[in-house]
Amino acid sequence: MFSNLPFSYMFVFTMMAGTLFSVSSSHWLGIWAGLEINLIGFLPLLVYQKSMAESESAVKYFVVQALGSSLLMFGSLTSYSLSFSWDINVISSYYVMTIFILSCGLCMKMGLFPFHFWLPSVMAGLPWISCLLLATWQKFAPIFLLSSLLDVNLMYWVALVISFMCAGSSLMGGVGGMNQTQIRALLAYSSIGHLGWIVFSLLYGDWTMKVYLSVYVFISICVFVSLWYMDLSNMKSLVKFNQKKSLEMGIMIMLLSLGGLPPLLGFISKWLVVSASMSSALWSLLFVLVLGSLFSLFYYLSLFFSMFLSEAGKSPLLFKSNVKLMLLINMIIVLNLVGGLLLIMSGALASL
Repeated sequence: MFSNLPFSYMFVFTMMAGTLFSVSSSHWLGIWAGLEINLIGFLPLLVYQKSMAESESAVKYFVVQALGSSLLMFGSLTSYSLSFSWDINVISSYYVMTIFILSCGLCMKMGLFPFHFWLPSVMAGLPWISCLLLATWQKFAPIFLLSSLLDVNLMYWVALVISFMCAGSSLMGGVGGMNQTQIRALLAYSSIGHLGWIVFSLLYGDWTMKVYLSVYVFISICVFVSLWYMDLSNMKSLVKFNQKKSLEMGIMIMLLSLGGLPPLLGFISKWLVVSASMSSALWSLLFVLVLGSLFSLFYYLSLFFSMFLSEAGKSPLLFKSNVKLMLLINMIIVLNLVGGLLLIMSGALASL
């Protein structure tokens, strides 16, 4: 995929090694160094085609990540001046400013509301595989680091601020994608909305967050690889009649699953978050989270009906596809339907 870029595997290895080094470190200097190594390895992957749009996106991404790293360094220096230690576990709950600065740095790096402004414009100019890495792998380190920070300093006001940020992220992810005509920007707003759900699940346990993150990564890989195979850039390409109608239908099923439409696989992760948070004091914010998901489902369903109705009466939706492609699409649809079936079975067993 990155065959045009010299030493591409070295950059991918550097990016992954930086993330693993940052997550496994217990000192803020090691965390900051790992994030910088990840940035050094990821930036060359953004400009491997050397186009003007990719260069612009790379510069925007570098500026935002540098600002997030500066906030992390400033927060860690503030923590060191108070405790004389770089250890993440010694940050007291009384260091309000330190926790706030570190949380803002991590939220800016992964694009959580209100630091989401850079993600759609950056993803709009990137190729599909770079968009996939930006939407999935580049969020691992900030999410797990924020999880560690919340475990050490879980105070009510911290949980309240993070919850409002998650609600705003879900709402912005839904509203921002309403008027988008480019699929990359639409998926960027979808990533912002899902990020709100993922961070909100952090307040109620790592297991819920890991399940949601795993489901989101799996569906995102299927969507981005399919779009990369079809080489689509805007919504009109999806409703255009061509020889890949079966793959288009598979992409629409995956997009609906990404939006959380029952009984698809993306719904079970949202159901887990709702079930885990209903017993807490912040359950009322679930209304905003669900509202943002409904906005996301609105433009996904609009796109689905536009494609379905535009070809009504012309020919079957699944035609002229090779056997391997049909098997792949059927497997993806079955895997998405498994989530709903598991939810129904688990509910039936629980009622017995």
